[in-house]
Amino acid sequence: MQVPAHFEYQRATSVDHAISLLARYGPEARIVAGGHSLIPMMKLRLAQPEMLIDINDLDELGEIRVEVGDEGAELRIGAMTRHADLLGSAVAGEHYPMLHDAERMIADPLVRNRGTVGGSVCQADPSEDLSGAFTALRATAVIRGLDGERTVPVREFFTGPYQTVVGPAEILAELRVPLRPGGGSTYLKVDRRAGDWAVAAAAAALWLAPDGTVAEVGLGLTAVGAPDFTAVQAEEYLRGRPATEETFAEAGRIAAEHCSPVADQRGPVDYKRHLADELTVRALRRAAARARGGEA
Repeated sequence: MQVPAHFEYQRATSVDHAISLLARYGPEARIVAGGHSLIPMMKLRLAQPEMLIDINDLDELGEIRVEVGDEGAELRIGAMTRHADLLGSAVAGEHYPMLHDAERMIADPLVRNRGTVGGSVCQADPSEDLSGAFTALRATAVIRGLDGERTVPVREFFTGPYQTVVGPAEILAELRVPLRPGGGSTYLKVDRRAGDWAVAAAAAALWLAPDGTVAEVGLGLTAVGAPDFTAVQAEEYLRGRPATEETFAEAGRIAAEHCSPVADQRGPVDYKRHLADELTVRALRRAAARARGGEA
């Protein structure tokens, strides 16, 4: 039987309490929420934290709401939001269907009922679904620490596989997604079986100008070695061009060209690069259909 190494445990009563515990116990402390990533790693002793800080009582981090501020309207998603709650959120689905698309593909109902949005993003697994989605939506991460609150664009949040900008005495509090009228979004994924990690996945958010050209676009790629989960060069190509099959095909080619997939048990490099191309095209096609008021 796999048993974790010895650790201590405390249950945080507030965000400030959690931060103070992180500061007190130092880099060997870990936050636990859903625990679906950390606990298995502890059982295998790939992670051996000396202190676990449980934040499951922090309901203040579990809200999904729309707020209007100086920067305009934002969809705000608390880091403790369960996957099932995001999937069931009418306001999230109304503004960005891609979030529902992605959540339907995450693991199984047990994981979705317990796992959290913040936990998934902070895990920074190269094959994690929500990272590509929030990257495409140009979300902002709100991080709280002893010195207060700071914001970081999600496109600058990941510093490497399983690494983020969240410091040892900091906690991800929420994700803020700017709301922009119109547009369409989607998330598409290829996996070996339902709920598995992605072999490859693509997220697309698309806004069209009255003349049918691409006014703005966000493209996220997962599991194919795209820098910061983003297809920046393909985005740059798309802006101002007609939203046609020919344009989307070239964007897919560009996206695949700038990926750096790694061969593993899920497939060879050429196969993953092909998926990056094809999924980008399909995601753009579906996002455009939704922007035009077509496909749901």
